[in-house]
Amino acid sequence: MKVNGTHYRSLWWSNTDNVLEIIDQRWLPHELRVQQVGTMQDFANAISEMRVRGAPLIGATAAYGMALAMAEDSSNANLDSAWTFLEKTRPTAINLRWALNRCREYLRPMPESERAAAALKLAHEIADEDVEINRNIGVNGLEIIRQIAANKPAGEPVQLLTHCNAGWLATVDWGTATSPMFHAHDAGIDLHVWVDETRPRNQGALTAWELVSHGVPHTYITDNAGGHLMQHGQVDMVIVGTDRTTRRGDVCNKIGTYLKALAAKDNGVPFYVALPSPTIDWTVSDGVAEIPIEQRNLRETTHIQGKTDDGTIVSVQVSPDGTPGGNPAFDVTPNHLVTGLITERGISKATEAGLTELFPEFA
Repeated sequence: MKVNGTHYRSLWWSNTDNVLEIIDQRWLPHELRVQQVGTMQDFANAISEMRVRGAPLIGATAAYGMALAMAEDSSNANLDSAWTFLEKTRPTAINLRWALNRCREYLRPMPESERAAAALKLAHEIADEDVEINRNIGVNGLEIIRQIAANKPAGEPVQLLTHCNAGWLATVDWGTATSPMFHAHDAGIDLHVWVDETRPRNQGALTAWELVSHGVPHTYITDNAGGHLMQHGQVDMVIVGTDRTTRRGDVCNKIGTYLKALAAKDNGVPFYVALPSPTIDWTVSDGVAEIPIEQRNLRETTHIQGKTDDGTIVSVQVSPDGTPGGNPAFDVTPNHLVTGLITERGISKATEAGLTELFPEFA
């Protein structure tokens, strides 16, 4: 997508320096910084420290990490070592393991002398595939928004609510939950987006930054405002992303998503999840019982980063001294609260039968 008129992906390969470049998202929405990722430790830090974040982007980053590993040492031992090293960086998002498995299974049968070139080629393919998957999610989600718009009184915008950042910054391009928004805006549909702040890292600010850049009308709200807006008829549809989805349609997403789904159910508001197929974990059925929930650094809850009036980016403490923080990064929304899953192949019910119908080769 575009930033100040210039097209960016969230990561790209520099042919000049022969290295991966990323947008370091820790500084957004206040400052756009680009960083080169040139060592295996750089890749691990980029993922674990959330310089890159979002399940699809984590997967693509890991693929480039495997390419670097093969360029350094293409042996079977290093192939396995790199897989293990990168797999430990984030436990919840399934795309990480999906990408690592895909790389290892593809590279293992071939001669070691061919692996470096093949691994880089595969990383490019994974990144490009992600862009096309998300574009198609947008095309399919557009039809839902179009139907809502057709039933709205003249002059009233379609009111969407989203949680966290499932935008192009969380993918290689387009985003998942934001892709239908961008497509609807580009199609001339009158649209307004309620953007949850999404504590503790305020990732809703990233979504707002993207919407500003694309010219989509929106309002930045506190996490606890969504239920109130739904009660008063100010939300037509909730749309969020996902970091891991079970085969029966339970959805693991940023902490607080479950509460939005409960509020939507209570108020008769459709709750949709933008679902790229690599985030489906076909080995898991019960998301609450089986998906590991990442416990992140407690400082994320006790401190907050922002920009002062003079433009300085600072971190300040918001909790009392001596008060411990708890920081589960994700929660699970059971499938019975999900209206539908917007995938690159169409709209699916949040059931095993629905997902199997769209993706029979994986089921």
